[in-house]
Amino acid sequence: MAKRWVATDFGDLDVMAFVDAEVPDPGPGEVTIAVRAAGMNPADYKRFAKGPANDPSALPWPIGYEVSGVIEALGPGTGIASGGGAAGDEVLAFRLAGGYAERITVPATAVFAKPPALDHPAAANLLLAGTTAAEMLHVTGVRAGDTVVVHGASGAVGVSVLQQARELGARCVGTASEHNFDTVRRFGGEPVVYGDGLADRLRAAASDGFAAALDTVGTDEAVDVSLELVADRGRIVTIAAHARAQRDGIHAIGGAMPASAAFRDEARPRLIAMAADGRLVVPVARAFPLDAAPEALALLQSGHPGGKLALLP
Repeated sequence: MAKRWVATDFGDLDVMAFVDAEVPDPGPGEVTIAVRAAGMNPADYKRFAKGPANDPSALPWPIGYEVSGVIEALGPGTGIASGGGAAGDEVLAFRLAGGYAERITVPATAVFAKPPALDHPAAANLLLAGTTAAEMLHVTGVRAGDTVVVHGASGAVGVSVLQQARELGARCVGTASEHNFDTVRRFGGEPVVYGDGLADRLRAAASDGFAAALDTVGTDEAVDVSLELVADRGRIVTIAAHARAQRDGIHAIGGAMPASAAFRDEARPRLIAMAADGRLVVPVARAFPLDAAPEALALLQSGHPGGKLALLP
């Protein structure tokens, strides 16, 4: 048995329960991981929020999509996605279900060797934000010499976008609140405060215009300004304003979409290699004990966590 967090219903954080659960022995193609850190993302609580698409048969819903830890056991004839693997090896895993746990058995295709340069909290937070950022750059065709606007540049996905765009040779102007300007600058962006007059401030920051717009926040302001500044709607993407995307003819991506999932799976090895070389940094603001998951998610929901959060069994 091992402790894990599940959602027993659809709703707010009060539907979460910390339960004892059986951890099956790994079969062929599976790995059991002793979790050292669980990554935390808005998708964790959004998945069990009330909505028209809720399927009661999915309950109880195991919470958490990414972890870092140590291999406890491998199924017969099984190697991890990055090759090899043995009991005691440090690994990270994404995409999975039920990462808010002490131990978990997952498909070996989700498991990769953890770069020594990353501690467990950072490793557990690398791939959901990182693959989302990579897909945003991919679908908008960002390349060397482009100037792009990144809405929400100081958030987890925004920070990864800034670093990956820098690798591509693109220039990023990032919207943020003034107290987060240093974060935007640290990761290679040029900060501009959001709010009234945003379009004019962005024009002043990039007199030659913007080739693409990447929206991580989903506000009407972000979408409206993107439409105003980027002529080609095929080079505007959002991860949050899906209704606006359908209405205005811009890209919307999400991990539950088959095309997004396929791209993100393929992107994992490249992002892990970047992190191993120090070219992709994961800023972790705070770690919580596993049994404090609701408190940690409340901080994440506030929109001001100050960086990534992790749960430590």
